[in-house]
Amino acid sequence: MDDAIDAVDEIIGQWALARPGVDVSPTGVIGRVTRASRLLDRAAREFLAEHGLEAWEFDVLATLRRAENVRMCMKDLSAAAMVSPGALTNRIDHLLDRGLVDRWPAPGNRRMTFVGLTDEGRRVADDVLERHAANEARLLSGLSAGDRDTLAALLRKLLLSLGDTPALSCTPGDAAGDAAANGTSGTGAGASGVTRGSATR
Repeated sequence: MDDAIDAVDEIIGQWALARPGVDVSPTGVIGRVTRASRLLDRAAREFLAEHGLEAWEFDVLATLRRAENVRMCMKDLSAAAMVSPGALTNRIDHLLDRGLVDRWPAPGNRRMTFVGLTDEGRRVADDVLERHAANEARLLSGLSAGDRDTLAALLRKLLLSLGDTPALSCTPGDAAGDAAANGTSGTGAGASGVTRGSATR
């Protein structure tokens, strides 16, 4: 297995012949991370589709499920999901229509909006999570437990060097930033201007 070559080895070999004076050794890392990401992403999308979810839908549900009090402000959710405020607003609207999340203004500050799971959203997240985790373990079955730990540590080091750190939690006093994440000017109640559904559904 260790003597086997992959697609990245072939690419590096081709560059060695075409441009021998250029150091393309970083491709050994970046190329493999990129290709692995695409393969893992495709496998995850196919798995989630079998359970009636888009990958982004599960991402939002899972992010809310593991959050404190199973709710987040729009600003934090946008950062965690790594999507633009406008894209997040559209996604939350879709999940509202499916009855999986609720959205409501923060008490005492209607310019800040919270999003939380409904009972159905929590049920879906919990139901899919265990199967999703098992599927991820299957996808990594080619690595030993030690390999996984080593790879996780190296990837953590890489991500930190690239500036990927946890987002700061917003507070009710951070209305301006949250209003931006809702696509508002900071003077409305939220992306739609009204709360759809109840906070306890």
